Amino acid sequence: MTFPLHELAAVGTATCWAMTGMISADAVRALGAFHFNLIRQGFVTLLLFGIVVILGKAGYPGQPAVVVLAASGVIGILLGDTFNFAAVGRIGPRRAGAIFALNAPMAALMGWALLDEALPLQAVAGIGLTAGGVALAILGRPRADAHRLEALRGSLLTGALFGLGAAFGQAAGSLIARPVMVSGIDPYMASLIRVGASGLAMGVIAATPLAPARPGVLTGKVLLLTAATAIIGLLIGMTLFLYALQGSQTGIIATLSATSPVIILPLLWLRTGQRPSGLSFCGAALAVTGLALIFLR
Repeated sequence: MTFPLHELAAVGTATCWAMTGMISADAVRALGAFHFNLIRQGFVTLLLFGIVVILGKAGYPGQPAVVVLAASGVIGILLGDTFNFAAVGRIGPRRAGAIFALNAPMAALMGWALLDEALPLQAVAGIGLTAGGVALAILGRPRADAHRLEALRGSLLTGALFGLGAAFGQAAGSLIARPVMVSGIDPYMASLIRVGASGLAMGVIAATPLAPARPGVLTGKVLLLTAATAIIGLLIGMTLFLYALQGSQTGIIATLSATSPVIILPLLWLRTGQRPSGLSFCGAALAVTGLALIFLR
């Protein structure tokens, strides 16, 4: 019996992304999504560079692969992650995580529209179930005594639109990176190129008047939280995701890595002491069922 390492890596990715949503909310609200994402990418780029140098196994992949991975990083990390953290700051990690799971059906639709991949009736039904599950998960009325991680900051619609932008960025970034990853490139090198390109682009933006203002102060606690999300979400989670893409069917990996809306519910319960509503559990389960219909065929 072959041990399902790549499938376990995808579940690990979902767990990392769920934990990142939990940890990041306070830091995002202090720094703003742009500056939070910029700091974490700079931190992870340095860590990944050190890992690649120490391991000494990752050869230079060649200019075409570098260009593809860099484009994937700018779209998936600069745009996708920044929008995702903007959503987390406004509507909390549970709702943002549920919307982010829409990256899987978006990837299926883009594959059908751009790569002429088949989209059978089962997949269409799965997309409908996923969308319905996400709606159930995010539209519940917040409790009067809701923990700050469940509280709304501003408009639910604005947060949802940021979440949809994040899902689109993740789907497009994964679709772009897929051909390079199946060629066997080292996952650490691939992560370094993606994160480094995104961080460089954000650094250029930060040096211009286009950069958004930072709403709060960079305290030691905020910096520690930012570093923790960088290690868990980008260094570990993204590397596990790229490793998973190398060794299993893309549909299975996409489904398993998109289970974070389910994984985050018990984590949120443990963190806040408040049990998520039955509607949230039903919505998350419905969304994951839809994801399975889309990909496991």
